[in-house]
Amino acid sequence: GSVKFFMKLHNVEHPDTLPRNYKLVAHPLRRAWDEGLGIDLDEYSDIGQSNWLSASSATAWATAGASNTSTDVNVTTDYLVEQAFDTGLEDFEVDVTKYVEDILSNDLNSGNNYGHILQFSSSYEADTNSYYTKKFSARDSEYYFNRPVIEAQWDSSIKDDRSNFYYSSSLAPAADNLND
Repeated sequence: GSVKFFMKLHNVEHPDTLPRNYKLVAHPLRRAWDEGLGIDLDEYSDIGQSNWLSASSATAWATAGASNTSTDVNVTTDYLVEQAFDTGLEDFEVDVTKYVEDILSNDLNSGNNYGHILQFSSSYEADTNSYYTKKFSARDSEYYFNRPVIEAQWDSSIKDDRSNFYYSSSLAPAADNLND
């Protein structure tokens, strides 16, 4: 109850044109998929793993792109998180507390954490414009602190009233204990 969980994905700088003024939406996936081991961020020629058509080398998504209208994605608004991007240089940081709590209590996906799919919000998916390339660091990034994480945050500070003290003595007369 007092712990908040935040999904953090870090922007990767690259020479390609960045998208601007858009929203990304994250939905939990309902099934396993194969991330693969590819590192081709330029030609996207890694095959045999998860892609637009397949969840793995042997299993197709119910609909291409694991769209939010398919059985692959949990689209209940309880788990939907989104973030607006103005410049395209922003990191993705959203509160996924309900998702984590429901995975841990087996109330979602029978306790299986299949991760999230990031997509443009529906108004942008229907748009015919190109929004160029947005990249986030992967879990095997050479930059350790830029790897994606779900971060637990809580306030463990102990607070007291030491700044609001007063002096009182049972040995002093009442007039001396007025603290005025």
